Amino acid sequence: MALTTLDPNTALIIVDLQKGIVGLPLIHPIDGVIERARALADAFRERGLPVVLVNVAGGAPGRTEQPRQTGTRPDGWTDLIPELNQQAADIVATKRSWGAFATTDLEAQLKARGVTQVVVAGVATGTGVEATARQAYEAGFNVTLALDAMTDIRPEAHEYSIKNIFPRLGETGTSREIIDLLPARSS
Repeated sequence: MALTTLDPNTALIIVDLQKGIVGLPLIHPIDGVIERARALADAFRERGLPVVLVNVAGGAPGRTEQPRQTGTRPDGWTDLIPELNQQAADIVATKRSWGAFATTDLEAQLKARGVTQVVVAGVATGTGVEATARQAYEAGFNVTLALDAMTDIRPEAHEYSIKNIFPRLGETGTSREIIDLLPARSS
């Protein structure tokens, strides 16, 4: 579904743009992803809309077939990147799973603010972004995905999420299209 509208009380969720992740070998240049995420954050802040900055500090328990990173991470690994220009009014959610809702109080915080829609961006498209979008959808939020403000380390995961999953969870568009819709949010 093409991007049509934004609700009056829409929040932006930026997933895992943190020091330990932005240096990974991503399929799209991270500078552009960061630039577009920052433009979205600035536009939301200018309109007094909630901005959520999510970082990941662990993983869900359980066995997996593929090895997971274990052990000590370097100092600052979970620090949000300074390019996001974190503000005092921003909501910071530290997750310990792929999605930003499962191991945090994010749903309660957004609903307490009357948020009915979320725009999701960040890294990685097929894990953190997709899981956050799925959880937001399941929690009853309208979901929009900023396709040019996300990337992944796996091209096949990125493409699969964009083509097959995201259209089933909500609407998709570019960061510019989203920013252009902000002044005309419907009631």
